[in-house]
Amino acid sequence: MLGGMARKVNPIQDRARRAALEKAAYLAIYERGYAGVTLADIAAHAGVSRGTLVYHFGSRAGLLAAVMRRFSRTIAVATRRAVRLSGTPEGKLRAYVDNQFYGLVNTRRFYTVSLDFLAAATRDADLMTMQRAFLAESLAVDLELARLAGSAGAEGRARLLRAIVEGLSVRFLADPDPDLALYRADCMTGLRAVLGWPPDDAS
Repeated sequence: MLGGMARKVNPIQDRARRAALEKAAYLAIYERGYAGVTLADIAAHAGVSRGTLVYHFGSRAGLLAAVMRRFSRTIAVATRRAVRLSGTPEGKLRAYVDNQFYGLVNTRRFYTVSLDFLAAATRDADLMTMQRAFLAESLAVDLELARLAGSAGAEGRARLLRAIVEGLSVRFLADPDPDLALYRADCMTGLRAVLGWPPDDAS
């Protein structure tokens, strides 16, 4: 009987649906905070029922984990692609910086959620495992840049590159009126120093 048959799921539509729900959850986390956001908050943001979220992700924890995987990986993949498509060392560095500070709204949103997630991960072993996986993906891109100054000492330079980005991201969030161009310029200056390159005005 047709009424008793299981509904076939179109995998493309299912992936698109999950992506839309993850985006809604990401925005809800930004507004409510990682610790405070509920399935009801996310469902309201997405315009769906809580049951829909449970169907796709199983639980609040499953949904939030999926959100962090998607958006952390999106930044890493976009940055890697931009760096590899740039033809010159200078272009690679600029592409990297532009992807770390990508529009005022996007930058504030991403670093707010990321820091919120990191704070939660310090008390949750599963979340910390995900955080370390994200850092490993980031390190792969950082190493590509660090090797622009040679292979020797590249891992140390990669850690310094990441530290500059993360330090500026915290300052950006605390800044009541951030100037995106200034943060990009400061980031470029710091990264060039780590790579042993001269300042822009002396290139």
